[in-house]
Amino acid sequence: MAITDHDTIDGYLRVKQHWQDPAMKLVAGVELSCVWSGRLIHIVGLNMNVDSGQLLEGLQQQQQAREQRAHLIGQKLDKYGFKGGYDFAAELAGESQIGRPHFAQFLVERGHVRSEQEAFKRYLGAGKPGDIKLTWPQLAKVVQWIIESGGVAVLAHPLHYKMTATKLKALVADFKSAGGSSLEVISGKQAADRTQFLTQVALQFELSGSVGSDFHRPGMPWRELGQVGRLPKACPPVWSAFVEGVL
Repeated sequence: MAITDHDTIDGYLRVKQHWQDPAMKLVAGVELSCVWSGRLIHIVGLNMNVDSGQLLEGLQQQQQAREQRAHLIGQKLDKYGFKGGYDFAAELAGESQIGRPHFAQFLVERGHVRSEQEAFKRYLGAGKPGDIKLTWPQLAKVVQWIIESGGVAVLAHPLHYKMTATKLKALVADFKSAGGSSLEVISGKQAADRTQFLTQVALQFELSGSVGSDFHRPGMPWRELGQVGRLPKACPPVWSAFVEGVL
């Protein structure tokens, strides 16, 4: 099992302190934000050396970028008349990483939208005013951080980016050229045809496959912990690179 929080390894480090399950290996993980061809992309790192100077420097840059992005989102929402978004989101996040879901909750709480889904659709999703990308590093840089810390780079939830098949394969090709070696074939509850398509993409580019819940918080039934399918047998598992004897 890997805990892959956005742009931080704090969750992994906290769990590791109390981990006592000999039947399950806890793997270091993180999900890093980056930009490719003007789009926000997420790259998962697995089995990194969490003491790596390269990784720690990269994480510090990510946290600074996330804070800068939060201020910019707050300013965007202010222009729409939604005052106080940054302060609300920062208080809600507390010690955790501040992100767009916190702003979505702000818009719901203040009655500007009826649901978090509507908040993303109108203000925070791809191409919307709160979709700030200027603060994130390029994809190749993020992949480099992972590899130089001894980890495996995984292209996260490829179908969430809503690209054409041609565009997606261009992304996968650049990801592999940068040193990426795995594709998230299953993300949360997923239809069989989507899994089949991503398996074909992984095999075409000779990438291993990974499986993730994409869990963010309770109450999102399509992203519940453990609610994921099995990786197709045709797809080599990413964990075979660092866990022995696991099918």
